[in-house]
Amino acid sequence: MTDTGPSPSPSPVPAPHGAPPAGQREAQSRYHRELFPALHDWERTERSVVEFSGEEGPAGLLGIDQMGHFGPQGCDLVAGAVTARAGGRPLDLCELGSGFGGALRYTVDRLADAGAGVRRGYAVDLVPEHCAVGRRINRAQGRTALTDLCASATAVPLPEASLDLVLVTGSMPHFPAPGEVLREAGRLLRRDGLLVLTEEVSLTPGHEEPSEAFRATHPHGVFFTTPVAVRLRELELAGFTDVVRTDLRRWAVALLSDRLKALRIFRGSVAGIYGAGPTDRIRMTLEAARTEFVAGRLCPALITARRA
Repeated sequence: MTDTGPSPSPSPVPAPHGAPPAGQREAQSRYHRELFPALHDWERTERSVVEFSGEEGPAGLLGIDQMGHFGPQGCDLVAGAVTARAGGRPLDLCELGSGFGGALRYTVDRLADAGAGVRRGYAVDLVPEHCAVGRRINRAQGRTALTDLCASATAVPLPEASLDLVLVTGSMPHFPAPGEVLREAGRLLRRDGLLVLTEEVSLTPGHEEPSEAFRATHPHGVFFTTPVAVRLRELELAGFTDVVRTDLRRWAVALLSDRLKALRIFRGSVAGIYGAGPTDRIRMTLEAARTEFVAGRLCPALITARRA
């Protein structure tokens, strides 16, 4: 295993912080609808985004679709990791916790630009509304190779050893049982298949919780954290090898600072797309995450691993 971040001390594998609540589908749906209400009216929002950004398609839209995540920059890290390790063959892939599918569409296009074609892609999300919006966007963009699957990330309706690549771009904190998600990723992958994770607000350096201020915008029952050492052990137990964790702390602080600056400058335009209340919640969400990164209470990372 290669770990380019601080070395965690070994520890037993407990359950992740926060017991899995009842009604996880409803909790995730309610949180994301409150934060990103405009995305459910995608056609109107798309027109507004194109007018604002001057760019059509996934590259122009993802910065808005993923405003609360690492956005295009995070997906560029993912695509770079895949092209560096996957070779040039056509890929069968899925993303777990795909939301509206913006990150998957963007990443598929970046892989194509790099010569790593996608034969078949699956967007897996628990929330039916997210999947319905994703299907509308895929149809509008003529993406016949992408299929939306409304399913738990721990029980994906695909055969064992059917994929070359599994992605999770920022959704790890939304999984109450991340070890089970990683085991499912291992089941789906062919031997030597690749797993790529962007861990945004999901990893802690030890067993301490993030601050109460962070929990005001990242509530229990919607966001779950896991110690770094536990995550590495979960990957081992799920059958992964060649694990590489790249510390993104400085990169993430700079990225969120840039996003907050852009929000201040273009607040009126963003509020015209999302609404004033959601725009303020996005700002507070980014500020809270940046504070945790600076304090070292959260450990943003890019993780790649091979299925043994």
